[in-house]
Amino acid sequence: MSPSTLRTWERRLGYPKPRRTDGNHRLFELAEIEALREALRETNNISSAVEVAQRRGRGPSSPSRLLAAFDRFDERGADRELEESLAVRTLERTLEEILLPALDSAAARANGEAELEYACRWATGWLHSARRLAPPASRPQGVLLLDSGPALTTEAVHVQALELSLRRAGLRVLLLSADLAERRYSTALRALDPDAVVICGAEARLDVLGEPLRRAMRSAGASPFSYRSAHLVGGRDGIPSLGSRPGEATARLLADTGLSI
Repeated sequence: MSPSTLRTWERRLGYPKPRRTDGNHRLFELAEIEALREALRETNNISSAVEVAQRRGRGPSSPSRLLAAFDRFDERGADRELEESLAVRTLERTLEEILLPALDSAAARANGEAELEYACRWATGWLHSARRLAPPASRPQGVLLLDSGPALTTEAVHVQALELSLRRAGLRVLLLSADLAERRYSTALRALDPDAVVICGAEARLDVLGEPLRRAMRSAGASPFSYRSAHLVGGRDGIPSLGSRPGEATARLLADTGLSI
């Protein structure tokens, strides 16, 4: 907004309310400006936006504010939103309440392909940094994640969030593409010796993954599961779902496999 617009709102609506310097220049509080900006994005009406902004202030980080940073291609702004969230939320809650909802909102729009790709790239980088800071595995059990989807999608970010959640639960985790040949599965299974294999992504199909994966898992004694958009259910051979959120999936995996013991 232009300075004259802010002055008009100050005069007519009393918000934002600046302090004055010795030279009588207006000095606006950044928190008030940001609160008004976000409220205006939500209401599209300045009178309503002023009422909302005055009532709640800038508040903690939100999916809509992170989405706004993605739409501006604002790396520092996106960093700031998650840093502010981590000051009042755990990392797991930040993933489930801020990052993933913002990405899902970006993906649900009819346009904005560039903004969505940027958001997925940024989120992938952020999760990679968080994964590097995760403590070493404290449990002997291992989990193999097989992702059947493309790399730069919200589904891929959801899988990476699950990987981080499992690592923070102390498990040994290996994330691989589901497109690998059977011999590669066997190599990975021998190296990790997993207690569970989680199949992820909407492209996962039992007729493609089924028998080769079953043979490899039988040799390792691993239990199969599906996550989020993977729906691999078919009679007695159906694969149970872990749900759609990283925290939920981690808790269910620990409970259903006895890994929490």
